[in-house]
Amino acid sequence: MTSLRSRNQTRFVVLAPTRSATLGPFCNLEPDRRLHDNLFAEMQRFRGTIYARDGAVPQSLLSPDGRHELPVDRRSWHVLSLDRDHRVCACLRYLDESHAAGFDELWVRHAAITREPGAGRRLRGAVEAGMRAARGMGMGFGEVGGWAVAEHHRFTVEALRIVLATYGLLRLLGDAMGVATATFRHGSAPILRRIGLESLAAEGEELPPYFDPHYGCRMEVLQFDSRRPAARYEAWVQELARDLAAAPVICRERPKAADERAWSGLDLTPEPALAAGW
Repeated sequence: MTSLRSRNQTRFVVLAPTRSATLGPFCNLEPDRRLHDNLFAEMQRFRGTIYARDGAVPQSLLSPDGRHELPVDRRSWHVLSLDRDHRVCACLRYLDESHAAGFDELWVRHAAITREPGAGRRLRGAVEAGMRAARGMGMGFGEVGGWAVAEHHRFTVEALRIVLATYGLLRLLGDAMGVATATFRHGSAPILRRIGLESLAAEGEELPPYFDPHYGCRMEVLQFDSRRPAARYEAWVQELARDLAAAPVICRERPKAADERAWSGLDLTPEPALAAGW
């Protein structure tokens, strides 16, 4: 198996939600409020720098210290990739919305496509069908977003690693289905499709791409199932899940007992070639 370990010696750190019912089967939990807050702020500044430089958000929408702040950030899991200088060089978040009663409680309700009468109605129907399916199978449901990669890593394995590592995170949390609003900027939406995300469909039609004036580009809403990445990436998801199981998971409060169901069906035994680290 070709390894996705970075030649540039990046490493993963996970930021847990501010309040979480479970922190999963992780081996390296670190309750450290200051460290969590420092990494959280750095992640938002990194995201703000990347998005502003790309023209995805105007500088005026960032905080005075350059952060791209979203209300859901504190409630989300964040997978961070740190470079050899311990600086964030890639990030992605997962917002668990398993307890939402319906579409109107989801973060995706803010997507610009919801303001298009026909497409917005079909989006609601498709997403709520996905919520019902996830609940019927005892899986989580949520939204993936906040994908940012440092410019010098964009055309390297790092851009792929952070997405597949998030699949690994969801495996550790017990698997999930959900949605992602993907931009066409830098080919992000096509990359996510190759990894295994798919178009949402309703009433026999795929939802079309749409223009989002907030981000100033074409976007589309895709769906994912953490059990089903593209077949060629399955082994890599397993490898990265093992990495995340042992990676530092920084939380602001002392964690509660791990949710044992998240271990089900996932082999976390390190392979001999992986045990030595990287």
